[in-house]
Formats: sequence, structure tokens, C-alpha cells
Amino acid sequence: MMDTRDLEHCRDAIREGSYSFHAASRLLPARVRDPALALYAFCRVADDEVDLGMNKPAAVLALRDRLDLAYAGRPRNAPADRAMAALIEHYEMPRALPEALLEGLAWDGMERRYATLSQLRDYSARVAAAVGVMMCVLMRVREAQTLARACDLGVAMQLTNIARDVGEDARAGRLYLPTEWMDEAGIDVDAFLADPHPTPAIRRIVKRLLAEADRLYYRSEAGIGRLPLAARPGIFAARHCYDAIGQQLKRNGHDSVTTRAFTTRTQKMGLLGWSIIRAGAATALPQSAVYYAKPLDEVAFLVDAAAHPDRSRTGWGESVLSVLSQLEARDREDESLAGAV
Repeated sequence: MMDTRDLEHCRDAIREGSYSFHAASRLLPARVRDPALALYAFCRVADDEVDLGMNKPAAVLALRDRLDLAYAGRPRNAPADRAMAALIEHYEMPRALPEALLEGLAWDGMERRYATLSQLRDYSARVAAAVGVMMCVLMRVREAQTLARACDLGVAMQLTNIARDVGEDARAGRLYLPTEWMDEAGIDVDAFLADPHPTPAIRRIVKRLLAEADRLYYRSEAGIGRLPLAARPGIFAARHCYDAIGQQLKRNGHDSVTTRAFTTRTQKMGLLGWSIIRAGAATALPQSAVYYAKPLDEVAFLVDAAAHPDRSRTGWGESVLSVLSQLEARDREDESLAGAV
């Protein structure tokens, strides 16, 4: 399906860019691990180009063009793009899923902020839950309830990332904490971004965000037992490696401004062993009622796209086009200003 040289490039990219996923992927069977590495490599490249690039709108628009080429079967001549095109064809990947990721990256390009937890879940659905649903497609899993629990896991992981990176984001002028929470705590957003400190109020917000992540980690476990048996240890490992970051953050007093929570190699190895045990237990336990919990409203479109790929879209695609149109307009405006100077 994929050129072995492209796959090796993707493997190297993940080894350097995502230690937690690379560790967890070692427990996945090869038939899932290889396309998963290709998927994560493409997503990592996309995220880095938007996050680290000087011209974020142009980076998002370039990614849109790359996705168009991959779905047309004419990928850009780059390992991650060629591998992505191969898995799109082999697994019949619904286009709405990578487009959701693209929309989330476009929101990053627009430096959007989120007033409420629901709006933050909207963002997390796109940049994280969409990847979880694509992972299910790679496992040939399209049962709606399992997809919903995969979305819970993706959102939980993203909330953990946001909680961990509060200081780093603030120093880069970014804010992902719900602004309503900051208003309620009497925190001036602009003042915090100008001079971030781990005040008691900020620590309480980080604690609140981790509590929501914990709730979703718990819900997600009910779906892992419905994945292919050989894939369960790897997904449990991903769940626990990310949750361990949140646990370390709690031990740091919820200070993610002056410190950055991480897990050591030894901790990761221990979590891998624990995940094998958890996967075996999940096989023996009866199905939890949590498994049938309604999906988060913010991820329902992802569940529907994967569970019912034959259904026509109901206007969701228009939101992507709208965001990209705004980015194109901003890009043209920037070029005009640069030319005038």
C-alpha cells in the first residue's frame, strides 16, 4: 500500500515529534501501526507548518491544496503526502475527517479564541477527535458508539495538551483557555498574555480543564474494548501516556506557566506494560453502559461522517469553505500591505 521509504520517513517524523504516540504505537499491530504512523506524520506536518510558520493563512491554504491532490490521487512529491494518498485510497477515508482537521488548523491560522468550554470542544473535535475517528477507520471500525468514545479520547487528549501548554502558548501570544472562565476569575486576558504568571486563579482554571479531560478519559475506555483485540493495548497506552501528563501537572500544583509537565522514558515503559494488562481486562469485562452515552454535541458530525459515509453533507462543508475564504482574503490583504510598503 505504501512505499517502505515513505513509511520509514513517517516513522522518523513521529519518533522526533510525538514521543507519547510513538511509544504507544509500538503496541499496535503492524497492519494498524503503519497507516497510523503515516496519518500522524501528515497531521504533524500540517500542524507544524501552521503553528511554526510565519504566514499562517498561506500555510493553511497550501495544506488545502495538498489535501486536494492527495484525494485526487496525485499527491505532492513528499513522503507524508504520498503515504496519506495511499491510505485514503486503501481505507476509503471520508474526506470530511481530514477536512475537519484542516478547519481546526484554519482556526489556529486566524488566531481564534474560545469563550466557552463548548467552543473549546468544537476546536478539539477538529484538531484531535477527527484524528481519533480516522484511527478507527484504519482499524475498520465504523460503529457509531465506538466512534463517539474515540472522540471522547481525542478531546480529552487535546484538553490535556492545552492545560500543559498554558505558559508556552501565552508567551507566543496564543490563548486556548475559555475566556469566560478567565472573566469569571477576574483575569484580564491581555495582561496575562503580556506577563503570564501561575496565579491561584490560573491554576484553578487549569485544574478545571483537567477535570473535564478526566471525565472524557473515563468515558473513552468503554469504547476501547470494542476495538480489534490486537489494537487495544496501543490505544490504552495512548490514553494513559497523555493522562500521565495531566497527573504530573496536578503534582506540579497545576502550574503550567513556569513548568512543563512531561513523562520520562521509564514512566512510558511502565505505562506500556500497564496498558497490556488493561487491554486484557477490557476483553473480559461486560460492556459498560457508558459505551452507549450520547456523543458530545461538538463531535456528532465526525461520528456521522465515519459511520455513514454515504450520507450527503448537511452544510458542514460550507463552514470549511467560509473559513478558507476568510483566510484567502486575509492573505491577499497581507500581500497588498507588503507591496505598499
